[in-house]
Amino acid sequence: MRFFVTGEQYGKSLLNVLILMFLGYIALLWLSNGLMYFHHMNLTAESVIAYYLGSEEQFTQARSYQGMLEVAHFHLFAMGMLILTLTHLMLMTDFSMRAKVWLSWFIYLSAIADEAGGWLVRFVGPMFAYFKIAAFLVLECSLATLLIVVAAALIRAHYQRRPSSYE
Repeated sequence: MRFFVTGEQYGKSLLNVLILMFLGYIALLWLSNGLMYFHHMNLTAESVIAYYLGSEEQFTQARSYQGMLEVAHFHLFAMGMLILTLTHLMLMTDFSMRAKVWLSWFIYLSAIADEAGGWLVRFVGPMFAYFKIAAFLVLECSLATLLIVVAAALIRAHYQRRPSSYE
């Protein structure tokens, strides 16, 4: 991360390109996350409730504790690593420290809320379907914001490089 703190990204074209390719890959992950959500549910409470509690009309069963635990186990690790990486990349941006701290807290909390939302619907009550929908939307918007902010900073750094720093 010294690379970002010291401003070395201004002279590291290859590394900037690799990070931009990583961000493109994460953009595909972001897209697939949304597509998976909308494959199972939509932005109505009824669809979220039917997904987690089952539906007689659709002949689906409620999500099992074990199934949800297996998904949560993977999601908690993967989302944690993704958010850690994106927030570290955000350190190179021109955002104020206050904005960086705020956005970091916001995205971590939204990821936890998104994961918790399904558990709350399934094991606490269907009224948490609105919480699940809001958490999903906030997480998707937070991830998109981080992707855009980091990509814009890298692109801006590319065009602001000093001529003597080309490699």
